[in-house]
Amino acid sequence: MEQHYKLNRVKELADNDMDFVKALAEAFLEEVPEDAERLKKAVAAVDYHETYQAAHKMKPTIDLFELGVLQDLIVVQDWGKFEKVGEDCSKQLELVLTAVENATAEIKEDFNI
Repeated sequence: MEQHYKLNRVKELADNDMDFVKALAEAFLEEVPEDAERLKKAVAAVDYHETYQAAHKMKPTIDLFELGVLQDLIVVQDWGKFEKVGEDCSKQLELVLTAVENATAEIKEDFNI
């Protein structure tokens, strides 16, 4: 439990209400994998605006669940925001996508979702 994510801040936000913690975990599962796929497609298509939008939307949840890739996500977000032509953010993107996959699988198992 909690190898690929941390619940400290989630529990603090939820005031240790485990039903609310589970609801936040379910929200993570509904939103973040979908946003990660959107981000992956946007970077592949060199769609700066969509990359920025997807990464920006993911930031608070990635931070709240402490996936450990917030700085990498910010690099990808800034690639889109500042249209960094000629720069490669694929290494950071891969770190973010892997972290999301690992956390998603672990949250599903930990919460029996």
